[in-house]
Amino acid sequence: MDFVKLLQDRADKYKDKPAVIFRDTLVSFAQLKEVSFGCAGALLSLGVGKSDKIAIFLPNVPQYMFGLLGTFILRAVAVPLDFMLTEEELVNFINHSESKVLLAQDKKGIDLGAIKNKCPSLKHIIILGETTQNDFMRWEDLLNKQCPLPQISADETDCSSIFYTSGSTGHPKGVLLAYGHFNNPVECFEYFLHPTDKDGLICPGIPFSHLGGLDYMLLMLNFGVTMILMDRFHPLEFLKNIEKYKSTIFCIVPAMYVAILSLKEYDSFDLSSLRYAVVFGAPSSPVLLEKFHKACPNAYLLNGWGLTETAAPNSFLPTGTVTKEVPNTGQFMPGTEAKIVDGSGASLGDDKEGELWMRGKAIMSGYYKESELTAEVMTRDGWFKTGDVARRDSRGRHYIVGRIKEMIKVGGEIVFEPEVEEVIHRHPDVAEVAVVGVDDKIRGEVPKAFISLKPGASPDEEGLRSFLRQHLAHFKIPHYFEFTDNLPKNRVGKIDKALLRKK
Repeated sequence: MDFVKLLQDRADKYKDKPAVIFRDTLVSFAQLKEVSFGCAGALLSLGVGKSDKIAIFLPNVPQYMFGLLGTFILRAVAVPLDFMLTEEELVNFINHSESKVLLAQDKKGIDLGAIKNKCPSLKHIIILGETTQNDFMRWEDLLNKQCPLPQISADETDCSSIFYTSGSTGHPKGVLLAYGHFNNPVECFEYFLHPTDKDGLICPGIPFSHLGGLDYMLLMLNFGVTMILMDRFHPLEFLKNIEKYKSTIFCIVPAMYVAILSLKEYDSFDLSSLRYAVVFGAPSSPVLLEKFHKACPNAYLLNGWGLTETAAPNSFLPTGTVTKEVPNTGQFMPGTEAKIVDGSGASLGDDKEGELWMRGKAIMSGYYKESELTAEVMTRDGWFKTGDVARRDSRGRHYIVGRIKEMIKVGGEIVFEPEVEEVIHRHPDVAEVAVVGVDDKIRGEVPKAFISLKPGASPDEEGLRSFLRQHLAHFKIPHYFEFTDNLPKNRVGKIDKALLRKK
């Protein structure tokens, strides 16, 4: 993807049209190009060149996009970092990526001076906004130090970004994506959703440090749509923004639907403008989505699926699919191969459960500096082992059953956590649920359910067990129930199962 050409074309075609609306502040396509080119020229003045690493540690603000686009204009490598990271985690990622520049905002508990001292590769720290740390350059001053942009050779195999998916305090796992990988989400959305410049996107706080947040920026640029940017997910503000700006497309995770439906007034908003409401991540409860669909009957509710390693998204349900089929992950776009395999890697037929493997141009370049880890998930003939257990029906549609890590072995029987969660979600008193495996001396493992109840409901373990006996085999019913006010979430809004497993 050529960001120089893309920004120039959009500024010429849409000039004064809002590209981004953030807290009622409008950034036109012309301004987006101007500031992004200015950021690139300023980075160039600091000695940044092609393939240099630029780390960005900011909340969801327009300057995050300017930093990303300035990096991409120079054909450098973006290292998007989550604003929730600790100082130790920042040092770990900056050193692993060997970042040359850090674009950051002051945050309590983060000593940028200490980070500079602990990161030998870091030559410059640029501060956005007010700061008491006067040793570093301010964003506003940086933009006044620009160099004319040279002609920079562009190859789709050039490294574009490193997205860290784990290893915050331990072993880093950075997904390496090339510039050509950015075409995949754009082509996937175009193939399944057909967005136009008449559409309006609403980004509900999904951080730009996550590929899902970057996808919103790519859609805005490639289709000339206006993006409503939220710095964090707030269900009431989300609904207000849809109504106010007549948004037509959004992509959220299941926990966000739960938060929306917990609002008493959720169905009082005018959501008639919505064309597509997409859920990513774990399969959602059909009951949950049918309830939400009543508030936006004009919208198609679709499941989408993909991983950072596969330049997500990669598959969608076909338009027109009925709501009860939403847990179906759907079809892969042309050019992407998918197959279901057994433990030995042999292909399985329809309706057989096994690991989902993928092959095609969407597959990552590898894990940065981790050749052995890359070899563990990539076969010699190009297949990527997703770690998801799935099955395929006779129509070629795929169903994600769960992660291999979400597979519980109960006395030799296999239980998938999402299956149990979906059934528990049907209980009228349940707002949210997460099921994990815990050690058991007799059976090896047994399921445990963490449950958040709806307002006014009281914990009733026996009543819940009785309900589950009607829908699940006895070995799938959780042996333990823990009721809690809220389930922990990660920055993308998904339930943090890793934290629950530690607990």
